[in-house]
Amino acid sequence: MSAESSTFKIQPIMNFLTNDKLTIVGAAGMIGSNMAQTAAMMRLTPNICLYDPFALGLEGVVEEMRHCGFEGVNFTFSTDVKEAFTGAKYMISSGGAPRKDGMTREDLLKGNAEIAAQLGKDIKSYCPDLQHLTIIFNPADITGLVALIYSGLKPSQVTTLAALDSTRLQSELAKHFGVEQSKVTGARTYGGHGEQMAVFASTAKVDGKPLSDLIGTDALSNEAWADLKVRVTKGGANIIKLRGRSSFQSPSYASVEMIRATMGGDAFRWPAGCYVNIPGFEHIMMGMETTLDKNGVSFGEIKGTDAEIAELKQSYGHLVKLRDEVISMGIIPAVDQWSSVNPNL
Repeated sequence: MSAESSTFKIQPIMNFLTNDKLTIVGAAGMIGSNMAQTAAMMRLTPNICLYDPFALGLEGVVEEMRHCGFEGVNFTFSTDVKEAFTGAKYMISSGGAPRKDGMTREDLLKGNAEIAAQLGKDIKSYCPDLQHLTIIFNPADITGLVALIYSGLKPSQVTTLAALDSTRLQSELAKHFGVEQSKVTGARTYGGHGEQMAVFASTAKVDGKPLSDLIGTDALSNEAWADLKVRVTKGGANIIKLRGRSSFQSPSYASVEMIRATMGGDAFRWPAGCYVNIPGFEHIMMGMETTLDKNGVSFGEIKGTDAEIAELKQSYGHLVKLRDEVISMGIIPAVDQWSSVNPNL
């Protein structure tokens, strides 16, 4: 053996965060299959179950995962919901219809709300001891709320994807100012995940400088800021135009980061959607400033300017309209009856 080769050392395989079962719903799709790969790469658990009613696509994803050669990971798969859900302690669901060009997230409301209702019922039937559920299919604030109602889980055990709005703000600011994306800190959007989100400037800094001090100057005119906010709120629609399909890599990564935090892994750096019932924001799922850990999700007070808080209230009002539409469709009961379905509400 040469001197050069003798210095080579085999690194030990790092441990998994948990041995508990993680079930990925919608695993045959682009988001679900990317989630499976990301979860394996992050070494979350050796016990990953992939569920999707599309048998051929599901088997194809499992074959791809096996061909990656992940050390110690046991991928199981099933088209049977009972088999896939039984024993699951963590779950991420992308199991709704995707958005297509020209569609808003709200266009998916009825069909995906019905899917979320069945998901919640299946959780209650087959894995009532689930520790955490993350929902990412649109409109995520509403589908997460519907799943929470029917699952019987506690509000702290259910989150929805809200991070992409904040990462898109960070990205747009970094591009505008010509700095590394990580040099933009405190980029925050709250409220509904969609074009009615509230985009905050007061929390952000660009290379250490408060964004609020830069808006209205030659560095970022008021008109340029308004245009930038539109690019943030329409970031998902832009991906569809550019790639011919809805986002899949970014939601996959962010959602697995979320579930990792609930397993006791690295802290989640972005806002998450959670159940909120406080004065002014009642009986709704929406993006908040959150902490995700083994105890689930908790949220803190959102601080901003009067104009930003007014935007947040408008975003909340939009979500209330969507929630009430789902009630009128008969998919979920009236708010005052939720506790009869889920005593935790």
